[in-house]
Amino acid sequence: MYAQQIHQYLESFFRETDCEILKNQPNFLSVQLTNDIDKKIMNRPFYWQYIEATGGEPNPSQITLITNRDALDEGIWGEVIHFGSPRLNQIFKANHELGSMVKMYENVEDYNLVPWLGMNYKISYQCDRTKEMIFSYGINLVTGTIEDNFHDRLMGVELVEDMPRTVFCLPIIVKPKRAMERLEESIERIIQQDDHSWAEEARTRWKKEIHVLDYFYEDEKEKPERYEIEVKAIEERYTPRIKMEIVSGGLFYLK
Repeated sequence: MYAQQIHQYLESFFRETDCEILKNQPNFLSVQLTNDIDKKIMNRPFYWQYIEATGGEPNPSQITLITNRDALDEGIWGEVIHFGSPRLNQIFKANHELGSMVKMYENVEDYNLVPWLGMNYKISYQCDRTKEMIFSYGINLVTGTIEDNFHDRLMGVELVEDMPRTVFCLPIIVKPKRAMERLEESIERIIQQDDHSWAEEARTRWKKEIHVLDYFYEDEKEKPERYEIEVKAIEERYTPRIKMEIVSGGLFYLK
């Protein structure tokens, strides 16, 4: 499930940033990057400084990103990408920098198009270990109906930035602010209903670390300053945290 989410997200990101997808297979993507995206995700600042300083011909990277290594055929070489991987985090960051909100229309003729607010959220469970998940939700801004896996629906239609001439866009009834609140409530319910044994396990490891630390300082009547520093470092490392952030989203008019 997570591999499929990542694959769909990458496909959408590269299409929206005008990168040519050279090969798109269920378990990997081969992409020709543009100059701008190469600069943002490939960690080649000195190369681009040299090209810009000398006026040389740029040669942006071609990359292969493997989204499901376990199901990959032999002979395919590339970078394995997964939740928490540096490359995926760079792509998330690039998406924010480029503007993560869009407005698009389904490319059809003679239809009434319905406004949807679509949002992709990243949920992170953080302690000394990290688990990340992406959830895609859409809310109909006329009826208030919420649809999960909304990104899958968007991938199945042709979207354009300019409104087709022969369509009519229905007016928005559900205010975007209220729509956002309802989507966030849906995400919060998922979090509340999830298994949070990871947090208790983190607290157990936290106590063990403190026990080991106390053993090393048990002969000292007064704990030195470095002891308190280490206690705070252990607390910071093991304290369970849940982080929710918007990865991307937009207003979509669909038939």
